[in-house]
Amino acid sequence: MQIRSATPEDAAAIAAIYNPYVAGTCITFETEPVATAEMAARISETLDGGLPWLVAEEAGTILGYAHASRWKGRCAYRYSVETTVYLDQARTGRGIGKALYSPLLDGLRKAGLHAAIGGIALPNEASVALHERLGFQNVARFREVGFKQDRWIDVGYWQLMLQGS
Repeated sequence: MQIRSATPEDAAAIAAIYNPYVAGTCITFETEPVATAEMAARISETLDGGLPWLVAEEAGTILGYAHASRWKGRCAYRYSVETTVYLDQARTGRGIGKALYSPLLDGLRKAGLHAAIGGIALPNEASVALHERLGFQNVARFREVGFKQDRWIDVGYWQLMLQGS
């Protein structure tokens, strides 16, 4: 398995990983599948903004991806990012999430970013475990802030300080 920077040409494979989560889970709050062109635009926007978007690839097949995005638009938030990781649902439990997240976090540290924040729709034991294994700490829980699949969903936030405070 190789970890590399994503390119817009990876958009179809990334959308194929992401869209089953959109259609069949509450893990993401998007409700409509993301078209390949939209995913390519998201990848380009992230990379053009100086933030990492990584893919895990094995034998030419993308197994998962991780990226960072600006936490908020206001200038004072410029050293904080939200991190995201998604794996092909058939490839979970193999350490791919950690293999993607570790270099993502290293890249954020090298870029001088200060805080990484992971938002997790709850319950999601696997994502909570991954974040906590990597040193993230639970800092917030918002109750019933999302509504999908005919139910209210809580969201928790886990934070990792990338630089000393």
